[in-house]
Amino acid sequence: MRRLRHTKIVATLGPASSEPATIRQLFEAGVDVFRLNFSHGSHDEHRARHAAIRDIEKAVGHPIGILVDLQGPKLRIGTFADGPVSLTVGNKFRLDLNDKEGDAKRAPLPHPEIFEAVEPGTHLLLDDGRIVLRVEQAGSDFAETVVVTGGTLSDRKGVNVPEAILPLSALSKKDRSDLQFAVNLGVDWIGLSFVQRPEDIAEARKLIAGRAAVLAKIEKPAAIHRLEEILELSDAIMVARGDLGVEMPLQEVPGLQKRLIRASRRAGKPVVVATQMLESMVASPVPTRAEVSDVATAVYDGADAIMLSAETAAGDYPVETVSTMNQVAEQVERDPLYRSLVETARTDPEPTAADAITAAARQVADTIDAAAIVTFTTSGSTTLRASRERPDKQIVGLTPNVHTARRLAAAWGVYCVLTEDATDVDDLVDKACRVAFQQGFAKTGDRIVITAGMPVGTPGATNLLRIAWVGGEDWR
Repeated sequence: MRRLRHTKIVATLGPASSEPATIRQLFEAGVDVFRLNFSHGSHDEHRARHAAIRDIEKAVGHPIGILVDLQGPKLRIGTFADGPVSLTVGNKFRLDLNDKEGDAKRAPLPHPEIFEAVEPGTHLLLDDGRIVLRVEQAGSDFAETVVVTGGTLSDRKGVNVPEAILPLSALSKKDRSDLQFAVNLGVDWIGLSFVQRPEDIAEARKLIAGRAAVLAKIEKPAAIHRLEEILELSDAIMVARGDLGVEMPLQEVPGLQKRLIRASRRAGKPVVVATQMLESMVASPVPTRAEVSDVATAVYDGADAIMLSAETAAGDYPVETVSTMNQVAEQVERDPLYRSLVETARTDPEPTAADAITAAARQVADTIDAAAIVTFTTSGSTTLRASRERPDKQIVGLTPNVHTARRLAAAWGVYCVLTEDATDVDDLVDKACRVAFQQGFAKTGDRIVITAGMPVGTPGATNLLRIAWVGGEDWR
């Protein structure tokens, strides 16, 4: 199941893509990681999807990643007595904790955390930013506002407070239940929504207790201000452009996407670009030209993975959408400009033996025109270092740990193979050559570059670099 691209594809499963046959088609079309969106669907539905993915993994003999995306706290206004109301620019509008149904002058907002955080001048965005209110006066249980951008407001619309850090955990009661269900199920990644500060990541890591990797969704301005700290505690990040586009001016999101990709590459953590990448394919068999350009831009920028949401979860053409994204990514990576951009964005290695070995491996592979770079890893760190270098050669990650292999499915340029731990250096070299040959990355007479940690199986200790000739006569 080799891909002809380094950039990975994440696809969301939902009503349009829950049948095992469809999931198999999505995988064959190019999906590397499947996303289960816990904002929708029951635990039983997600359990069935998880089982279908694992059945496919077993059938194809290749590790597949599974990402669970937690819903996060949802802030919403209450209901209105007589249906939707019209808010006019300049009019006053009150929000309060009173659970009485609303009208054109006030509405219930059952979130005391908002009133605690806002102050005069703070803007509230309702219904994905379609309505904007400015706080004129606030207390512990109310906010008097004036309408800045008017429109029709109906029951249970969402509320965003981009200019304040809310005293809320990133994990609601529902999220905690979903998280325990997901890690007990055996998923590989937990996507954490509503991240505002590094403490949110620390809280989730404590609950997960090493049973899954943590992906921080960057969707709030507060997270941008503490990005380096959040990156340090996370295993990966997601550029959640949908919510970012609500909480920030839309014109700032493209530049922020590039900044987040570069920051994650410096940190050696995978980064996923998400939201509306091929949105028109929810209802159309072909994308718009602008969408193709958007996907291509994320690939040119060096994202580890690009993600599909409604396109595969609820769209009419889920398989065609994945195929389209796959073709765009392949075409971009064939463009000579792509390599030059990747080289330009490369960051200097950290002053450690592990980074020095990994940077040298890339340089050696280029110099001798090696067929592949083969990494031995237990925890995944050796292979992630290789991915951070963005080599021109294929990275073949060998690991005895199936959980590591599945998590590495989200990393740029990594093709993971499960193998037993090597017993010594000679066995390590033999395994590397054998796998590279059998998986079609090298042929007899080719050379490969090998990195590993010694003693064999030592997590996080990349301290060996070898060049090996590939035989092959006895491996067919």
